[in-house]
Amino acid sequence: MLNLPNFLTLIRIMVIPFFLVLLFSQLYTEALLIFIIGGLTDALDGPIARLTNQSTPVGAYLDPAADKLLVSSSLVVLSLIGAVPAWLTILVVSRDLIITLGYGVLYLLTQERMEVRPTVMGKLSTFLQLVTITLVLVSLYDPRLVVPDLLYYLFFLTALTTFISGCQYVYLGLVWLQNRVSSLSRLS
Repeated sequence: MLNLPNFLTLIRIMVIPFFLVLLFSQLYTEALLIFIIGGLTDALDGPIARLTNQSTPVGAYLDPAADKLLVSSSLVVLSLIGAVPAWLTILVVSRDLIITLGYGVLYLLTQERMEVRPTVMGKLSTFLQLVTITLVLVSLYDPRLVVPDLLYYLFFLTALTTFISGCQYVYLGLVWLQNRVSSLSRLS
């Protein structure tokens, strides 16, 4: 169960508190380095799992959970220090909560687990969230390294993809539920 890919994912989860403390302490260089380490573990765990045939059910749940923890906590702190607009953080965190609660409700209603496959838009929104956080951290490190208008447009693009992917996941969950109800009706 604790193979190299899952270990890398656990490292990503364990660096989150250090990253947040560094951010609150205005140690932006160190925070950026920790965030990059977290990003590298994310970039490596999936390919290593596939190449070494070490994909596990634990990893399938742990990896996206680690991503959500890192992104959500980063955005919350970046909003608190005024580096990211609060509306973007609220949108990203709300989307993740709605999806998570929705799947929980579906399980309670049907006693079946819905297989969740990331959509292209879902992957794009996560990618843009990570890029946004990275560029904000770079701008905190040295504002001259990031064009201010770039961040402004990136906030909106990230919000748009986050909203669209959230709608997609809600739609997929409702379709899945409708299919389960229809199949139960036919059996009755």
